[in-house]
Amino acid sequence: MAATDTAPAAVPAPSTADPVRATRWSESRALSPLLLVAMLLLWEALIHLFDVPAIVVPTPSAVAVAMWEGIASGLFWPHFLVTLWEIIAGFGIGSVVGIALGVLIGLSPLMERLVYPYVVAFQTLPKVAIAPIIVIWFGYGISSKIIITATIAFFPLLANTIVGLRSAPREQVEMLEACTANRWQIFRMIRLPQALPYIFVGLDVAVVLSVIGAIVGEFVGAKAGLGYLILQKNFSFDMAGVFAILIILSLIGVGLHLLVVAIQRRVLFWSEAHANSVTGA
Repeated sequence: MAATDTAPAAVPAPSTADPVRATRWSESRALSPLLLVAMLLLWEALIHLFDVPAIVVPTPSAVAVAMWEGIASGLFWPHFLVTLWEIIAGFGIGSVVGIALGVLIGLSPLMERLVYPYVVAFQTLPKVAIAPIIVIWFGYGISSKIIITATIAFFPLLANTIVGLRSAPREQVEMLEACTANRWQIFRMIRLPQALPYIFVGLDVAVVLSVIGAIVGEFVGAKAGLGYLILQKNFSFDMAGVFAILIILSLIGVGLHLLVVAIQRRVLFWSEAHANSVTGA
């Protein structure tokens, strides 16, 4: 939990009132796609230069063709929807359980002594090791994948919620206590606002881990999903198809990350304004 004690500060975009900084910001953002294009061209050139077999590493052009064929033929869509639902449902369940348990432990020293050691012990178990057990218990359908995803997603929320609740300034809590505020009022006015930035950091971590959780579950045993499709492509030595699916998974992760960031900016608008005022943007 020590690794989550400090939430990474977001770097705000420069103010439009400073045209020099705004121009540099735009140029730095433009470098990212240019770097991607350069890497893809280098990748393509090295494959042809060293005559690397397609069964080992495919060319980017072959991956693009496999991607287009999978989308145009409709092969990817059913598996994409299955995996996306597993990710979203597992992330949602894991987040709710993690935040709820984090609130209980963060506000109750007794709950921390009774429950938290067992939670940590469960978290140390490799999910790849317990995934077959979950599949045996809940079957090869979507339910087992959602549970596996939830078990991976809930701990970042649990840890960050505990840290966030305990980061409330003691003097503010004591001031409300002196004004005869009850525990709910202190939680609502001080502890929860203080914990929200930490909770959103946990959500950002959990949503990325949820992609991994869903694929781990599908690798263990599944009837559909992108992980199931990767295994099929591996058996047929279709490396271009495997890489195409991996790109789709990375796009899912990036898209969900951006969604969490967008929600964070809407919910924590006061935090963004404070960050801008501190940096002088």
